[in-house]
Amino acid sequence: MVIPTAALPTQRASVQQSSAAGRRSRFASHRTSGFVESVIREMSRLAVQHGAVNLAQGFPDFPAPPSIKQAAIDAIDADINQYSVTWGAKPFRDAIAAKYRNTYGLALDPEREITVTCGSTEAMIATLLATTNPGDEVIVFEPFYENYFPDTQLCGATRKLVTLHPPHWSFDPDELRRAFTSRTKAIIVNTPNNPTGRVFTLEELTIVANLCQEFDCLCITDEIYEHILYDGLQHIPVLSLPGMRDRTVLINSMSKTYSVTGWRVGWTLAAPDLTESIRKVHDFLTVGAASPMQQAGVHALASSPSYYGDLASHYGERRDLIMDILTGSGFSPLRPQGAYYVMADISKFGFPNDRAFAMHMVENIGVSCVPGSSFFETPGVGDQWVRFCFCKKTETLEAARARLAKLAA
Repeated sequence: MVIPTAALPTQRASVQQSSAAGRRSRFASHRTSGFVESVIREMSRLAVQHGAVNLAQGFPDFPAPPSIKQAAIDAIDADINQYSVTWGAKPFRDAIAAKYRNTYGLALDPEREITVTCGSTEAMIATLLATTNPGDEVIVFEPFYENYFPDTQLCGATRKLVTLHPPHWSFDPDELRRAFTSRTKAIIVNTPNNPTGRVFTLEELTIVANLCQEFDCLCITDEIYEHILYDGLQHIPVLSLPGMRDRTVLINSMSKTYSVTGWRVGWTLAAPDLTESIRKVHDFLTVGAASPMQQAGVHALASSPSYYGDLASHYGERRDLIMDILTGSGFSPLRPQGAYYVMADISKFGFPNDRAFAMHMVENIGVSCVPGSSFFETPGVGDQWVRFCFCKKTETLEAARARLAKLAA
């Protein structure tokens, strides 16, 4: 490319910007070539830009429990502010072990089977980097939480998609079986599920567990919404199923259960050989999670059973409210069984796709949602869906109702 020596300043700036963009393209790695900005976080950013009610990104707009916040303050005041053991402070790992023993009857060794990470996000990528090789196949249910796409791509793994079919978001056991091959290294199971709110049954999880054993592969479970369940449903860790103790990596976090999404404290539970590999990656990926937040986690994980019951009850009320709001505004939402998201069909509104609809919503209606296609890899499948989150104050949800009246009109 020849640059005119007499170019105007504005032209030079344009050329320099173009050149910089070219350098970024030239030096970017192949593994990131398909990445785009997180659509969820993009829609959250646009909500701020347009003054919209943010029903896109799944973080509460109400305070975390006072006692948990105070435990973090006390830890900072006690100078628990330096590095803890890389794979997690011993009191916190002990608290995690006690929580799973008391809740699910699982016996875990805090020294050899628990790794504390910087949120479940790091836990997932650390697990995949520790267990997969380029060319391995990883089975993912579609729709899926958007991070699973870049996570598998960073590892060089090949995604094999299995459909969750609306309206119940169930999978076809025969389709799932066909997805397993001799190259399958792992399957990712997210229950309660983001974005659908589906809670997998014991029968479904047993099908998954049996296939993992038959094809000698791992089950990586994202269980971050384990306590946000409705209609009397129960959460079942795959780790607890027969034959799965040594081939499951359980991923969880403080974020959703204790309304502290910004603390970034999560963990993996896995057999010693898997944990050893995960710890190696975690050590050089982030070194360790924030020490005072881990200390506060000791207090949080000792919460009484009534705390978790109240959590589910309060979110159940919000679920019923958002369902009423969306139905009254012309959407066709599907009732979630768990987590705090609703997938809604937008085909009645006549927009060409989900992206156009979501942009109209945030710019003109004043409510932010997530285009459904961000949860699908198959082209065109999610283009008439959007996702709303309802982990918000009642006042926030009612403010959204008032604005959505313009859409209904």
